Amino acid sequence: MTISSSLNAGVAGLAANAGRLATISDNIANASTYGYKKAEADFHSMVVGGNGGQYSAGGVRFTTERRIGESGSLVTTANSTDLAVRGRGFLPVTQQSSIVNGNEEMLLSSTGSFRTDSEGYLTTGSGLVLLGWPALPDGTFPTYARDTADALEPVQINVNQLSGEPTTQVSLGVNLPASETASDADGSTQELSIEYFDNLGTSQNLDIEFAPTIPASGSSNQWTMTIRDGASSGASVGEYVLTFDDSRASGGTLASVTATSGGAYDSATGKLTVNVAGGPIEFDIGALGSASGMTQLSDGFAPLAISKDGYEIGNVTSVEVDENGIVQALYDTGITRAIYKVPLVDLPNPDGLIAMDSQTYAPSPDSGSFFLWDAGDGPTGDIISYALEESNVDVAGELTDLIQTQRAYSSNAKIIQTVDEMLQETTNIKR
Repeated sequence: MTISSSLNAGVAGLAANAGRLATISDNIANASTYGYKKAEADFHSMVVGGNGGQYSAGGVRFTTERRIGESGSLVTTANSTDLAVRGRGFLPVTQQSSIVNGNEEMLLSSTGSFRTDSEGYLTTGSGLVLLGWPALPDGTFPTYARDTADALEPVQINVNQLSGEPTTQVSLGVNLPASETASDADGSTQELSIEYFDNLGTSQNLDIEFAPTIPASGSSNQWTMTIRDGASSGASVGEYVLTFDDSRASGGTLASVTATSGGAYDSATGKLTVNVAGGPIEFDIGALGSASGMTQLSDGFAPLAISKDGYEIGNVTSVEVDENGIVQALYDTGITRAIYKVPLVDLPNPDGLIAMDSQTYAPSPDSGSFFLWDAGDGPTGDIISYALEESNVDVAGELTDLIQTQRAYSSNAKIIQTVDEMLQETTNIKR
């Protein structure tokens, strides 16, 4: 029985070291594979026990585990949609073939070289499609459930789709000449034209007139601002009486704003709203007593700081992903627009994930339940574009393990040879 158990232990040792050799071979073969996670073989002794002072060899068994939680080094690339996770977390992806039947199973990957395919999906050469949450038309993101992947959609870039955005806000920073409100001024009206974009992306104009109030004596420090909409044939959409402070402490700032027509002025925020042909536009002319916005100083008319949102119709020229996972489309008009948000998937035990083809992984009971985090939030790292993650294989260490495995395999083979010789001696006793 003891000799027989020795033979079984030797056979078990051969099988265990052959399994370890297989993991080493895989690791060395994929040492240059981006995103590959090395596999390790662990040996565990099997104790059968003794009976009446005799010892029976139990042998050895082996298990394998991938070091999925260990990150490899990052290398830079020239592609903006080459993505890698710096720190904890995984990118959500799905197989390209699953999009056709609408059954997009979420898989996990730590890196990927994504490029648009014929239908605009961000896809790797191995057929993995990046998943993300779609943005609303205004570029914001609603609240999505973080413990399910149901709201994730394949990231699709439609480069042939035109896009524009209407103007909804205008910031008006203008200095009016204080000398024009004096009793001896000629009462010249100051004019300003501002371009805005309507709901169809068409360029329109807002014509603003500033008419000074000329007093009989002294200075009135008062102007009438009239806003006319070019899309409505120059019709007035708002008229406001602006009075400026002439005190030593707050000279030149707004003292009061009275609406003759148009939306009311909010003295706390410095904003008023007028309705143009396409809808309301909010003007920021500055709060009362504020040095920003509208001022009345010296004798020069100066549009100092005029800004607005919205943009004309444009085509997508490129796509980039920022460190928070926001997929931004860049238009030829110079505008960027958020179209998707790519979350990072985190699990309690990344090493418990099920390894799949193409360096992807699937959740399992051993990995624990997943949660979708915003990149850079919670325990997760951030997303790095123009980068790929190398494998976490240490080739020098694998070659050292290869030598040890070869020696161990030879030793176990020697056990079988020795047992065979002992059994031969037992057979020779009969001779």
